[in-house]
Formats: sequence, structure tokens, C-alpha cells
Amino acid sequence: MPSELDLRIDRAIANLSVEGGPLPLASYALPCGVTVPMVATAPPTLVGYFAHFCAQHGDANFLVEGQERLSFSTVHDQAANVARALVGGFGVKKGDRVGIAMRNAPSWIALYMGIIMAGGVATLLNGWWQGSELCDGIADVGAKLVFADPPRAKRLEECGREPSCETILIDVALPLSEALAPVLLRTVAGAVLPEIGPDDLATILFTSGSTGQSKGAYSTHRAVVQGTFNYIAMALMMLEIGTEDGTIAEPRPQHAILMTVPLFHVTGEIPMLLASFAIGRKIVMMPKWNALEAMKLIDHERVTNFTGVPLMSWEILNHPDRSKYDLSSVQSFAAGGAPRPPEHVRRLADEMPAPPALGYGLTETNAVGCGSFSTNYLDKPNSTGRASAPLVDVAILDEDGNAMPHSERGEVSIRTVANFSGYWNRPEATAACMTADGYFRTGDIGYLDVDGYLFIVDRKKDIIIRGGENISCQEVEAAIYEHPAIAEACVFGLPDERLGEIVGAIVHVHPGEHLSEEALLFFVSDRLAAFKVPARLWFSEDLLPKLGTEKIDKVGLRNKYRAIHETEAKQAA
Repeated sequence: MPSELDLRIDRAIANLSVEGGPLPLASYALPCGVTVPMVATAPPTLVGYFAHFCAQHGDANFLVEGQERLSFSTVHDQAANVARALVGGFGVKKGDRVGIAMRNAPSWIALYMGIIMAGGVATLLNGWWQGSELCDGIADVGAKLVFADPPRAKRLEECGREPSCETILIDVALPLSEALAPVLLRTVAGAVLPEIGPDDLATILFTSGSTGQSKGAYSTHRAVVQGTFNYIAMALMMLEIGTEDGTIAEPRPQHAILMTVPLFHVTGEIPMLLASFAIGRKIVMMPKWNALEAMKLIDHERVTNFTGVPLMSWEILNHPDRSKYDLSSVQSFAAGGAPRPPEHVRRLADEMPAPPALGYGLTETNAVGCGSFSTNYLDKPNSTGRASAPLVDVAILDEDGNAMPHSERGEVSIRTVANFSGYWNRPEATAACMTADGYFRTGDIGYLDVDGYLFIVDRKKDIIIRGGENISCQEVEAAIYEHPAIAEACVFGLPDERLGEIVGAIVHVHPGEHLSEEALLFFVSDRLAAFKVPARLWFSEDLLPKLGTEKIDKVGLRNKYRAIHETEAKQAA
């Protein structure tokens, strides 16, 4: 039976999306021929989206980092300068992939906007990657140009491989105009920006699936804008409910969000960055996560929106200095990327000044999927919530693509106008994850209850989700196998209260070889980003157990070593 809050949410969304409302719906035909809803009043491209809302909010604060405060109009002007430099000075043409390998900074955002305004495809390289991983991503998409900050540029330089395109060094520690100087020096007067349409490509984000090397998921302007507007609909819905309840202060202060997650992650890009344009929301930058610094910024900047991976709000909750800071401006502590244990949900609700919330979305869906907050989240803390209205359709499918009845398990699948177009240069992988009627198969196993709430119970893909970041077990195994002493290896996820999961591995070395744990981890860390390196490593004197197909029995090993890990954790507590 729907909760009272469910009914209120449905009424609010209906008021928003009805003809004559602020977000009326139209129909859009997917390439497969199936018709799905889209927001009719949304700008057709990100270029128009940036221009409209930056003009609307003008001189209001948009980006804050340290002492630097930049308005919407200032950032848009600088992005337009970047776009003209890219077209006139760098020869970027519509559809060229232009990479960003930088930490969060105002210059990251101006470059992202400028690339898109120039007709380029903003290619968001994972800033945690090592140099060889960055080179792989650059080569995979055939990037024309890459912007890198000093640490990422150093990794590229030291990896022993030359990037396949020009790299421009951006000093993100400098004020915006100075940081962009290496780009703007190549501006050509009179450069004409191209016309962009909704079917043109806008972005490529990288996702780690079960098949090893990260894949570039590419999306059109329409998909990214519509995904953003689904979040805007959610924000307006919450505003309507808060106004009815009298919990929204008048006059309303400017919304402010703490940028806690990397901008190369779809959560940082869409619900945090892009949604801020329409809301007129101030973005308070954090170069690196730190719970104490986060509380200081929330207090000083009167942050209203907190979104991060679950461990972030958990660290704030348990910080010994929490009482020293005024966190009362925060309206909800939202999380995504991984589930929260029910006990964490209850403690957050009881001890924090605002209720917890949870979202579920993927890179391939441009962050949209399901959501739960307030009393709904408390009533069903194991659920990721209902499909996010008004655009998202969630189904549980069997292997043949048939919908499963309520409470029956199958693969969680999402259909929406915001879905990505495919994996770059991987048509087989694209075809494998899409059904004939337009659903994206997420690789998660779950079920829907009678109220439409999604419960995720397992994972079909061979991935680990550590602190919201996907890790391919196959990729980690491949790095381990590069060591000449390794005969067999098996990588799997281990439960962790803080991060959700950590990387575990068991290896067997060739007869006569001697290898220490420290030596193997050092070898692997030179090939993989730090978050992918095994946190727990076991050596087996015997060959690893096999299935009838002679494949390593990963499920059996995972279960065995998860039990060992959990027992050791309890003993250490």
C-alpha cells in the first residue's frame, strides 16, 4: 500500500508535469521505436541550458573555492572564451573528443562547459587512474586533446607511454582566469562556434564493468539534459512538499551544495553540477574529501544540500568534533553509489539535523534511477526507493527480457530518454546490455515489491563497489597476472562497514617462486589506481579450486574468504 509520502510525491509530480505546469511532458521515440516521456520545456542542448540559466542567475554566486567566488555569468563568459579558443586555436570540430584529467576545481567546470559549447565531446577521465590507465582511456576514445592538472600530467609523463594527443597543463590551484591562460592564449578572433543539436554527442564517462578495461559510455545532449531535468523535477517536488509542511524558510536562502565527489563521476556531473544551473545553486568546492573540512564548509557557507557516498555522511555523524559546527542549514544527507546498512539509516535520522536520503543510478542512465528519502527511507531502509518520476521506468527482467512479477528476482533494468547511446568502439558490449525494447540491463539483481520499491540483492556483473566506485575484478586480476611469479589469481569483494566493499584477492605462485605480499601490492599499485589495489591478500599453497568447466570457483572462494574476513574483523573490534 502506498505511503502517505508516496501519495504526496505523486501529486506533486503530477502538478509539475501536467500541461500548463512548469515541466510538461512530451513523447520521444527511442531508436528501438518505443515511446518514452521527456520534459518538453527542457532546452534541447547543454549549450542552451548553460546560456539560459547563467543569464537568469547572473551575478549570483556559482562557484566557491577558498577565497575565490565566481558568478554564473563570469563562469559562462570564461567557458565561452574557452570554446572560441578550442575552435579557433586548437582546431576542435564538432564530435571531437576532448579529455579532462583534473581534480575538482572551477577550471574543470569552465573547461567542461567550453568543450561542449565548442561542439566537442567532454571526455571525463578518472582522476584516480594511474598514467597507463589514463593513456588507455585517451587512446580508446581517440581524444584530440587532453587537459591535465600537474599530478595527472606527471602520471602521464612517468608511465612510459606517450599520450596519443596533445596535453595542455592546467594549474588548478590558480584563480580561474590564470588557470585557463594556456588555453586562452590560443584564442583566434572571430572563431565561430558550431550549431549543436540534441542528437549530437555531449559526454563520455568511463565505467568499470565485468570485462576488464573501463568502457567509455557516450551520451547525447538530449540524454544528459533530460537526466538533469529529472533531478530538477525531484528538487521542485521536494520544494512543494517542504512548502506545504512549513519546513522551507522564507525568504529562501540560495541553495548551496558541497562538491564532495569527483566531477568525473556521474553523480558529481549531473545531480550535483548540472542541476545546480537550473536551481541557481552555489557549488562549494572540495579538492579532497575530509570530514572535518566538510563540516567547516557546511557551517561557513550554509550548505543546504549534502550528497556523497554513504561513508561521507557516516564519517560526519561519528566525528568527535561534530557538535562544534552548525550543520542545521543542511536539508538532507543524500547518498548514492552503494547501500547504507539499516542501522546507519536509523542513526542518521536520529542524530543528524536533517533526514537521510538515497539515490540509485548509473553512468549508463546519466545518474537517474530510483530514490528514497524521509519516512519512506526509514520505513524501507534496505530499498533504493521507487523509480524517479517523471521519466524513469524500472523493470525486473529474466534472461529472455521478460518482466518478472512483484517480489520475484531478476536483473534490474532501466528505460528512459536519459539512457546513454552506447560504449565507445564496443558495439557488442552495447548490444549485450540493451534489450530490444530499450531497457538498459544494469547487472544488478533485485526485485520490486508491491509498492514499486526496488530492493537490490546481488550483482550479476563481476564488480566490486568500493565507496561508490565500480572496480572490475577482471581488471585487478589482469594486473596481478602480469607478475611473472603468479600462477593463479582470484579477486572478489569483501564487506566493509565504512566503504561498503573492499578488494580482496587470493593468489597461487608458480612452484619455486617466492613473493611477499608487499612486493605484489607494490607491483600492482604501479598499474592500477590506488582504490583498485587489494586491501586484503591471501596466498594459497595449493592450486585454486576449480569448477567442472575448469574455471576458478570464484563464488566458493569469495564465500570462504568473506567469512574469514568477517571473523577477523569481529575479533579485532
